[in-house]
Amino acid sequence: MQISKDGRDWRIGTAADVGWIAGNTTAGVSITTAIPPVFDAYAATYQTDEVTAAAYEHALVEDLGAHTPNQPWWLAYLDTGAHDVVFPHARRVFLYWNWPYVLVEAGPEQALTWRTGGHIRHPHGALPDLFFPADRSWLVSALWDDTWTCLGGPEQLIRTLERDPLANARQVRLDEDALPPGLTRE
Repeated sequence: MQISKDGRDWRIGTAADVGWIAGNTTAGVSITTAIPPVFDAYAATYQTDEVTAAAYEHALVEDLGAHTPNQPWWLAYLDTGAHDVVFPHARRVFLYWNWPYVLVEAGPEQALTWRTGGHIRHPHGALPDLFFPADRSWLVSALWDDTWTCLGGPEQLIRTLERDPLANARQVRLDEDALPPGLTRE
C-alpha cells in the first residue's frame, strides 16, 4: 500500500516488516522490553531539560545517520489516540502488547519533520516512536509510557551516542534496568 504526502508516494509497512521485532522482546524493565536481543550494544537516551527537543532529536538522528549507509528508514508512529501518527487513515501494525503503529518507509529527514503534534516523550517533539534502517542495523524504540528511548545497534554507534552530550545516551547491558538515572517510572 502506498500513501501520498509531500508530493510523493510512501510505502506503508506490514507486519512482515516488523516481524523481527514482534515476539522477540520480553516484558520487564530491561532494554529487551523495547529492543530484541540481537544487537552488539544497547543504550537508553532522553532529552534533558537543558536541551531543546529539536536539538536533542537532530543530534540523535545525525549520529544514527552517520553510522548508516544511504538507505530507507522505517518510521513507526504509535497510535495512542492523543499523538500525531502522520497518516491517520493508514493501516496499523501491532507490536509489544498489541499496540497499533503506523509504519512507513521514508528516511531521516521525514523522521525529523513529519510529526507536528508532539509525542509521548515531549509535546514539541517530532521523532517517530520506533524507527530503524532497512538493513536493521539498529533500532530505536520508545514505549508508550516511557519518557526515555531505548536503542540497540553496533558498539561504535552506541559509543558515538554516549560521547554526544545532546544525545545524552548511556550504555546498558541486556539484563540491566533501562531506566536512565534521575528519571522515574510513572
